[in-house]
Amino acid sequence: MNGPENREPLAVAGLQEAAIPVAPTVRLDRQIHAALARASGSLSLVSGLLAVTDWAAHLAVSPGKRLELLCLALQQANHLLHYISRSSSSDPDSPSMLPVADRRFSNPDWQRWPFNLWHQSFLLAEQWWAAATRDVWGVEKHHADLVAFAARQCLDVFSPSNQLLTNPEVLRITMEQRGANLLMGMQNCMNDMIGLLLEKPASTARTFMPGRDVAVSPGKVVLRNRIMELIRYAPATETVCPEPLLLIPAWIMKYYILDLSPANSLIRYLVEKGHTVFCVSWKNPAPADRDLSMDDYLDSGFHAALDAVNSACPDRKVHGVGYCLGGTLLSIAAAAMARDGDQRLASLTLLAAQTDFTEPGELGLFIDESQISLLEAQMQQAGTLSQSQMAAAFQMLRSYDLLWSRVIRQYLMGVPAHNSDLMEWNADATRMPALMHSQYLRRLFLDDDLSEGRYEVDGKPVLLADVNLPVFLVGTVRDHVAPWRSVYKLHSLCPAEITFVLASGGHNAGIVSPPGHPRSQFQISTRAAGASYRSADEWMAGTSVTTGSWWPAWADWLAQRSGTPVPAAGMGYDKAHSLADAPGNYIMEQ
Repeated sequence: MNGPENREPLAVAGLQEAAIPVAPTVRLDRQIHAALARASGSLSLVSGLLAVTDWAAHLAVSPGKRLELLCLALQQANHLLHYISRSSSSDPDSPSMLPVADRRFSNPDWQRWPFNLWHQSFLLAEQWWAAATRDVWGVEKHHADLVAFAARQCLDVFSPSNQLLTNPEVLRITMEQRGANLLMGMQNCMNDMIGLLLEKPASTARTFMPGRDVAVSPGKVVLRNRIMELIRYAPATETVCPEPLLLIPAWIMKYYILDLSPANSLIRYLVEKGHTVFCVSWKNPAPADRDLSMDDYLDSGFHAALDAVNSACPDRKVHGVGYCLGGTLLSIAAAAMARDGDQRLASLTLLAAQTDFTEPGELGLFIDESQISLLEAQMQQAGTLSQSQMAAAFQMLRSYDLLWSRVIRQYLMGVPAHNSDLMEWNADATRMPALMHSQYLRRLFLDDDLSEGRYEVDGKPVLLADVNLPVFLVGTVRDHVAPWRSVYKLHSLCPAEITFVLASGGHNAGIVSPPGHPRSQFQISTRAAGASYRSADEWMAGTSVTTGSWWPAWADWLAQRSGTPVPAAGMGYDKAHSLADAPGNYIMEQ
């Protein structure tokens, strides 16, 4: 007989239904899968086994592909011998033939014997495995991508750059410092190990503290509910644009990615450009928040914030700005508002935000039925997805930048950790409620309901084709989370006027790109409402490159779609009810 303790909430089609009896056999399977998740670091071993089996079985019955790989291996061996013979030539005019180039081996020390042989052999092995996991007849694409990713991760373990005795830069520093770097590296490693065991940094000292060094733009918390705080920022100019901005960051991160140190703060930049800025600060959910759903984030998040902005600035349309999944949520809200005839939005700005999830990039490697079911079983027990689980996934996606480069610098070279404001923000991670996380993984990533017109709000589907607001859409060249070609797909879903920007950098650094930032550049062009579609590659080839930050271009775009500036004193900031000073309380929750 099932008592109250055997009843659990069930998410079906993204809706939280009443508690229903759960069979003991189902509970047993869930507990087993949760234990497997803990043992495997939340990675589905079954999914990996299926991928390897699919690839290996089809490769076994593809003699032409195996012959192709044999020919490639022989060709690579010939190239390597040719390279070694030329690089060892005593003729100073003999060109050094480099079959492969890679930033990991850009230091001139790598051109000396035997390090040149080791690093070129490694890079050629990477090339061979990339070919071996690509274009095998009959292999499912997801399985092929997963095997290719696993091969790269395994090869990275044996990269000569990651080993003490095969890295000439590390050996040179070790000789110069007589081993002091290794002692310092051991101390750095021990500190990190202690932090992992304690599940918190070994040292609690932070260079960039919210409210002290970052997130210091002056403002007031004007709304607080179970899911978010709404911050209104103080004006910095005598006149402001009459239409306020409402910023919706992703709930998988703390909002101050948009308000880092003053020189890097997008919020401060907007305020200094004469905008009235509101920003949502999401609560860091605890296990008690396990039943928060996507609908809660839409209703108690976006709509509650929009209502508060309308109350503070009555009779004014609002520029909506969404970053990452916050942009996806904003797109859903805008489509629902268009469907229902709600015209309170003046424009949409979507920063590195996907609306079509058919090609989510390498993040899609961790999204299939087996992987999601494993996570659901674990989250059913814990109530949330932990910070460490998300951090581990992103670390694997950018293993060199987030893992191996740190191992080399801090553990082998003994360089003390030096964080930037962006790096410390990246480490200040948040959790996600179990129900919401399951819903957005299934409804957005796995089933792609939004782009296919199946996503429901208030019981009715929403269509991005209904949105007729001007859109400012930003993608970044090296985005591993929201690949720019995936972001660009909004062009085929929405007939509205779209100004698309392709910025240099990645998912975070490409957005946090203030004027004066070195090496910044971007491409920008506008597609008129209803104009014919151009593919992403055609757009890129036909759009000129501009040096500098894209922020001023966005500021001009907003100004062109805003009314005549009005006195800042007339926007009611001084009369606003304040619950706390910015950056509020939720940002401090761990």
